[in-house]
Amino acid sequence: MKRMVILGAAESGVGAAVLALKQGYDVFVSDMGEIKPKYKDMLDTHAIEWEERQHTAEKILNADEIVKSPGIPDTAPMMQKVLERGIPVISEIEFAGRYTDARMICITGSNGKTTTTSLVYHILRNAGYNVGLAGNIGRSLALQIAEGNDFDCYVIELSSFQLDNMYDFHANIAVLLNITPDHLDRYDNDMQKYTDSKMRIIRNQDEKDAFIYWADDPIIRKELSRYGIKARQCPFSIVSKNGMIGYIEDGTYTIEAPTPFNMEQESLALHGKHNMYNSLAAGIAARLSGVSDNNLRQSLANFQGVEHRLERVASVGGVQYINDSKATNVDACWYALESMTTPTILIIGGKDKGNDYEAIRGLVREKCVGLVFLGADNSKLLDFFGPMGIPFADTHSMKECMEACTRMARPGDTVLLSPCCASFDLFQNMEDRGEQFKQLVKKL
Repeated sequence: MKRMVILGAAESGVGAAVLALKQGYDVFVSDMGEIKPKYKDMLDTHAIEWEERQHTAEKILNADEIVKSPGIPDTAPMMQKVLERGIPVISEIEFAGRYTDARMICITGSNGKTTTTSLVYHILRNAGYNVGLAGNIGRSLALQIAEGNDFDCYVIELSSFQLDNMYDFHANIAVLLNITPDHLDRYDNDMQKYTDSKMRIIRNQDEKDAFIYWADDPIIRKELSRYGIKARQCPFSIVSKNGMIGYIEDGTYTIEAPTPFNMEQESLALHGKHNMYNSLAAGIAARLSGVSDNNLRQSLANFQGVEHRLERVASVGGVQYINDSKATNVDACWYALESMTTPTILIIGGKDKGNDYEAIRGLVREKCVGLVFLGADNSKLLDFFGPMGIPFADTHSMKECMEACTRMARPGDTVLLSPCCASFDLFQNMEDRGEQFKQLVKKL
């Protein structure tokens, strides 16, 4: 009996453990942190051995294969021992893909992947497709397969960390939205290493597959020449229609293939430049999947958006509060600021990932009437933004942050939580940060 060790006991890890057990593996689960009660219950229900707050080498280094949580870096002490032993390490998605024949629509990018994944799923589900949602969003792919879900297709959001440990997995439709600096602390501050990770989305594609990508992205354009891409290329743009499968021109949203489709840009549910890219990518994926004109038009018009992504929370005293807690890198914040049409108080800060804030300097000057730094250590933000002459506050909890925002804000202003940074210095995760923001807004 082969031994499968799972490192990390959250959604993906526990799902992989249940699937491994079903496939006849001897399974052990180990987490250096505390495992949530619901996942302990799942492991106990399936009589899977587990440990928390430690990694026992004797129980890990005898593995035939290891499924690693995307959040565990290769520099972690136990991972260093695993790599020294030469034990194969894969992601949950790689493992799950071995046990299903479902078509895979896979979406990655530095920004916009959750919105695009959710939109593709919304379109296909509304069109009556037998479709599942997995990856960085939704339930574990491995768990869904273990439970015997017979979906014909899965829509999967993939992070660079998941892609790093995928080798034989095959995306029938691969979507690459953009590549901008993010998570560079995990890639030795080497942008090319991060870029190489994102480009793994096209790994194993052949002539029967499709590759949808943003043609205006300079990094993607440069990378294309390095790959002998076999899949059908489906570029999209909002700058030019020449050679594009999808584009927006003169207020019209257009997809040229596999059959022509168009609708008024104003009818799209999602607004802002970044959402034009997301809507084009999702629309092309839907058309390639055979979605009809009427179903596509209806779904693009009625999509409700994604929680924690430019989510309008409330208007209090003439001040609009927007939760963009998912903006965990500089580029995401740039898109949020670019979409602002009123004087903005920007909440920024958290666990810095090697950020270069120069990219948003111009928009901060143009759009912001106040800055609220929110983090355990805001020294980098103070050094960069302090000299700009914009009123600012240095805060270290969401309560302090909201108190500063209410002091600064005037009727007609927008308070925008778009932090540029990861959340783990003060919050459990990005969702916790957004929820705390929303709860305090509703108490105003």
